[in-house]
Amino acid sequence: MAKSKVALLTAGGMAPCLSAAVGSLIERYTQQNPEVEIIGYRNGYQGVLTGRSMPVTAQVRAHAQILLKHGGSPLGNSRVSLANAADCVKRGFCPPGEDPMKIAAEQLRRDEITILHTIGGDDTNTVAAQLAAYLARGSHGLTVVGLPKTVDNDIAPISQTLGAATAAEQGARFFSNVVNEQSTSRRMLLIHEIMGRDSGWLTAATARAWRERLAGLEVLPEFNLPRQHLDIDAVYLPEMKMNLDAEAARLKQVIEEKDSVIIFVGESACAAQILEDLQSRGEKIGRDAFGHIKLDAVNAGEWFASQFGKRIGAEKTLVQKSGYFARSAAPNGEDLRLIGEMADLAVDSGLAGRSGVIGHDEENGGKLALIDFARIKGGKRFDLATPWFQELLASIGQKG
Repeated sequence: MAKSKVALLTAGGMAPCLSAAVGSLIERYTQQNPEVEIIGYRNGYQGVLTGRSMPVTAQVRAHAQILLKHGGSPLGNSRVSLANAADCVKRGFCPPGEDPMKIAAEQLRRDEITILHTIGGDDTNTVAAQLAAYLARGSHGLTVVGLPKTVDNDIAPISQTLGAATAAEQGARFFSNVVNEQSTSRRMLLIHEIMGRDSGWLTAATARAWRERLAGLEVLPEFNLPRQHLDIDAVYLPEMKMNLDAEAARLKQVIEEKDSVIIFVGESACAAQILEDLQSRGEKIGRDAFGHIKLDAVNAGEWFASQFGKRIGAEKTLVQKSGYFARSAAPNGEDLRLIGEMADLAVDSGLAGRSGVIGHDEENGGKLALIDFARIKGGKRFDLATPWFQELLASIGQKG
């Protein structure tokens, strides 16, 4: 039996699971085969292209549990597509005229990697599948097992991605301070912008987490501190079709009644209309290596503030973004449990030579399984008919 050598990498955006997933994989391999050699590529596929890696030493193995207590990634992240040669050349990761896929494959051969664990979103794992196929054509066997990471919870057919539950909890924690800004001025418009490229799941889940937190807070309505002043008045997701005039009329009535309006908005809500507005003014919107619009330049929260501020008669408007706060946290108990389950199956699959992405398969009764790369798709939309979300909207007087 050929000797195994394992490589780990984390890629894409941050999520509250990367460090813990790395630590869990190291722990599982150490338990099953303490002799197996493990390295970590630095900054995702950038490290594979440039040959930058670091060993998992005996000292690291002995203390891998520490990684479960941290956010971020000890390996570092990047957004690099091996299929985008022009971007790789521009950023200095490969010479002009060279194929990044070939360079990465040759590096894996030189490093004698037989099992690669990728911890990332659909882009990360799609690239991993392409890399495995490329190596197979060159008779170098590589088993690739991905762990699904994204705060957006938007990878099909996986029911729950790593880091999403923690991000929702941390977004609510962030807002527990920001919400007090509603008292800074009369007729205050307070907007909480939340991450989510194509899916509104995180915005909806953060709103739910905030209202659960709010339910446990003591208030003093007798001295102008009713629960209503701290509650959400609207939630806007990219999956929603919006009538801005009707919403403005509803929110104007809200501000008349409670002297403030609180909105939770996904960063890609009304994205098409926002992009059209920006482009009509001649503004250029950047894209990442995978061709995705850079949403930090879209500023959905500011756009909604401009749409509603005057219409509802707000005297002051404040937009706050919880994205970096939420995604950089250490994982909560729910995510740690999920990470542990997935790491167990990932190591078993790697040692057995089976490639795919680990996740609870929505198309197979929610069973934890190794899912074929061909079935992995990004951009899964949040189902607006989800009962708890419909209940949330009804309770704040918003139509879904």
